[in-house]
Amino acid sequence: MRYLATIFLFLSFVLATDVVLAQQNLWQNEGVTSPELCEDGSVVFRYFAPNAESVEVVGDFASGAQSMTMREDGVWEFITEPLASEYYTYTFTVDGNGGILDRSNVYTVRDVGSVMNYFIVGGGRGDMYKAQAVPHGAVSRVWMTTEESSRRMTVYTPAGYEAGYRNYPVLYLLHGMGGDEEAWVATGRMAEIMDNLIAEGKAEPMIVVMPNGCMRHDAAPGYSEEGFYKPYMSGSMDGSFEEYFEDVVEWVDAHYRTYPSKERRAIAGLSMGGFHAMQVSKHYPDMFDYVGLFSAAIYRGEEGVAMYENLEEGIAEQFSCGVSLYWIGIGKDDFLYEENTKFRALLDENDYEYEYVESEGGHTWRNWRCYLSEFVTKLF
Repeated sequence: MRYLATIFLFLSFVLATDVVLAQQNLWQNEGVTSPELCEDGSVVFRYFAPNAESVEVVGDFASGAQSMTMREDGVWEFITEPLASEYYTYTFTVDGNGGILDRSNVYTVRDVGSVMNYFIVGGGRGDMYKAQAVPHGAVSRVWMTTEESSRRMTVYTPAGYEAGYRNYPVLYLLHGMGGDEEAWVATGRMAEIMDNLIAEGKAEPMIVVMPNGCMRHDAAPGYSEEGFYKPYMSGSMDGSFEEYFEDVVEWVDAHYRTYPSKERRAIAGLSMGGFHAMQVSKHYPDMFDYVGLFSAAIYRGEEGVAMYENLEEGIAEQFSCGVSLYWIGIGKDDFLYEENTKFRALLDENDYEYEYVESEGGHTWRNWRCYLSEFVTKLF
């Protein structure tokens, strides 16, 4: 009995010690504010690591890693210059180990296989990506089930959809290589953008459908029978997604209150999704009246795919059927810039009308959020 009592006391001590340490870590974490957004637009990053030899913050607010300075209390700190109003992501590098999350910031986002913290500087463009005091739409994860397959997609319905009876136009919004049906809602801030623009009267209330564009997977990681596989740069540029897309449109028209007509449908996408938007709208020239190509991978499809051949003839048929808006956006430093320049030359040679936006920067979500914000104001 004395032996059992000793073991009990020992275990009680260990558990109590663990609780104290856990609480200590919690208190230390609560005592660190990071990031701190200052009135002048500057941002203070802090990271508690008293035993570290070096800590850096890496994010899209600056070029390259920024070295932090350790205070006497073991907290490392870095203060930025005043930042423009925008959505920013970042991580820390501690003693050479990168991709470390900010333990003081609960706001994280996944882009393909990377997880990052984020923050938003308001007072300008960044306000578009914040939830404002406006009517909010609903975001649903649904399974499109047919006789051939079952695939997951994300659908945004505008405020008032559930309580009403009217029909809505539809935007099909496609992700890039390595992305999935979660990408535009998470990193793209699609719902916040749509809520805010609709509330301001700058965009017509519409349904936004975001299917999974990688035919190798039925759903985003962790949401199908595949389980918790590690996200990677997977995609489908072999014609299978384009062939499948007619079923997607038919399913959406059957399950939502849509206008089942070309004049009330739009399709847009980023990178691989821009390639899909171009190919799908070309392959089904009577399906979409509005097309948006965001940093589109114009000439990246697999060779030997019949529907990817004879691009000029397909574009000619599409424009002969009529297109209300053909919109192209690309960053000056985007690695797909030359491909888009070549494609625009094709359109120019044939006097096909299109709108073109050339922005700063490269192949980034910062550009794609801006493109979506502008594109949807021109629809329907």
